Amino acid sequence: MTKRVDVEFQSEGVTCRGWLYLADSAKKSPTVVLAGGWCYVREIVMPTYAKAFAEAGINALIFDYRNLGVSDGDNRQHLDPWAQIRDYQNAISFLERHDSVDADRIGVWGISYSGGHALVLAATDPRVKSIVSQIPVVDGYENMRRAHGTMEYRRLWDLILADRKLRYEEPGKRLYLPHATADSEAEVSSWPFPETVETFLKIKASEAPLYENRSTVESVDLLLNYDVGPFVKRIYNVPTLMIVAEGDDLTLWDLEINAFNAIPTPKKKLEILPHTTHMTLYSDKSKVEKAAAIARDWFGDTLSVAGG
Repeated sequence: MTKRVDVEFQSEGVTCRGWLYLADSAKKSPTVVLAGGWCYVREIVMPTYAKAFAEAGINALIFDYRNLGVSDGDNRQHLDPWAQIRDYQNAISFLERHDSVDADRIGVWGISYSGGHALVLAATDPRVKSIVSQIPVVDGYENMRRAHGTMEYRRLWDLILADRKLRYEEPGKRLYLPHATADSEAEVSSWPFPETVETFLKIKASEAPLYENRSTVESVDLLLNYDVGPFVKRIYNVPTLMIVAEGDDLTLWDLEINAFNAIPTPKKKLEILPHTTHMTLYSDKSKVEKAAAIARDWFGDTLSVAGG
């Protein structure tokens, strides 16, 4: 019988907290690390995946990055992708020492922003033996240009430059903006899609009260320099599953498919979910469960033998 336990680990002096779903605490099992996308906390969609993995004999660790949710960090709601990737790596270091974890069979799962992180981890951390990258952010600059359009993109840059000026002139102060907004003409946000704010506020009300619809403006500044392109070319031997939503115009399925095609390993698979959008992979339980089953089967196959 699977069980969920509270855990915490250190990441560069900051305590990150999460849930470890144990498939069988009496033996060492393969284990997958999961973390979320833009402003996510551990309750957002990930428990469905973790439960599916654990029921299939695979431990699953869901954690909140530093500065978010139940984890510590003084710079609240600040999203630094490279710090988040280091949080993933420190989660792996924690798991390597756990009595119920087979350290030779550790995988990584990511969605949206963390879908990109999973690709980077496959390229840069040899402890990662398999990954699932779901509806990933792969090129922050191109994504923001296309998501905002010319006029909104100009306003976004005005806000970024105002934030840079404030942080220089008054250290310790910073500007914030919404994760998403229902009216992008009236309000600058990171991801200007009405369905995003609607979906996440419903999830906040029902499942994830610690979710906040805001981030630092500097988070977007950092996103603009985020690009998995140089990393995917290094994925030579790590089994890689990319799950894409048909026609996804939030994280841009054409960019995702291009990134997939650039991965050199023959141990890769592209799964395109028909009649699915970026946000229905949060709001539609049947689609979430379908994606979880696909990821479960992938990890079951690729982590079944030590070394991947």
